[in-house]
Amino acid sequence: MMEFIRIASELFVGFVCLFFLTKLLGRATITQLTTFDFISALVLGELVGNALYDSEIGIGKIAFAVTVWGALIYFTEVITQKNIPFRLFLEGRPSIIIRNGKLSYRELQRNRLDVDQLLHMLRSKNAFSIREVAYAILETDGTMSVLLKSDYAAPTKGDFQLPVTQPTLPIAFVSDGRILTKNLTESGFTEKWLHQEIEKQGIPSVKQVLYAEWQQGDELFIQKY
Repeated sequence: MMEFIRIASELFVGFVCLFFLTKLLGRATITQLTTFDFISALVLGELVGNALYDSEIGIGKIAFAVTVWGALIYFTEVITQKNIPFRLFLEGRPSIIIRNGKLSYRELQRNRLDVDQLLHMLRSKNAFSIREVAYAILETDGTMSVLLKSDYAAPTKGDFQLPVTQPTLPIAFVSDGRILTKNLTESGFTEKWLHQEIEKQGIPSVKQVLYAEWQQGDELFIQKY
C-alpha cells in the first residue's frame, strides 16, 4: 500500500513541476517544437518516468531534477532570444526547398527529405503539384510554408476591385449553457440583452444553449444542445 502512495505522491509532484515549467517556458515550446525542444521534452518525461519506479528517488529529488533541467531550458531560451548566432546554431534556420518554382535537390538532401515527403507536405497546404508552387520553405519546427504561383493562388477582393471590409473577430457569449460574462461586458452588452436575444429565437433559457457567438454586423448565432 505504501508503494502505491509513494508512486501517487511522486506522480502528483512531477505533474505540478511539469505544469509550472510549461507555463514558465511559454506556449511556443509546444506550438513550435524545434529539435532542441523535442529533446528537452523527452528528457523531462524520462526524469519523472524513471523516478516513479526507483524507490531510492524521492519527491525532493524529482522536484530538484525537474527544476534544474527546467532552469537550463529557460536560460537557453533567454539566450536564444538575445543572441541570433546561438539561436541559429541551436534551432537551425528555415530551408527554401522550392525557390522561384525550382526544386532544390541540395536542400532536400540537407534536410533528409525525399520527394514523397515533400509532396505530402505540399498537399497538406492544398498544393497538389510542384508546378503550382513558387516558394516552399521548411520551417525550423518541421512545418512547410507554401507560396503558390499567382496562377494558382486564390483570388482576393483586390483582384476583383471589390470594396474591402474591416475583419471582425467572432466572440463567444455562451458556452455549455454558461454565460461568458467577461466577453459579454467587454463587447458592450448586458446579460439582459443576451436573454432577450435568446428568447427572440424561441429559446426560454440560457441553459438550453450549447454555444452562442456574436460578430459585429450579424445577429447572434445560437446552437442548442
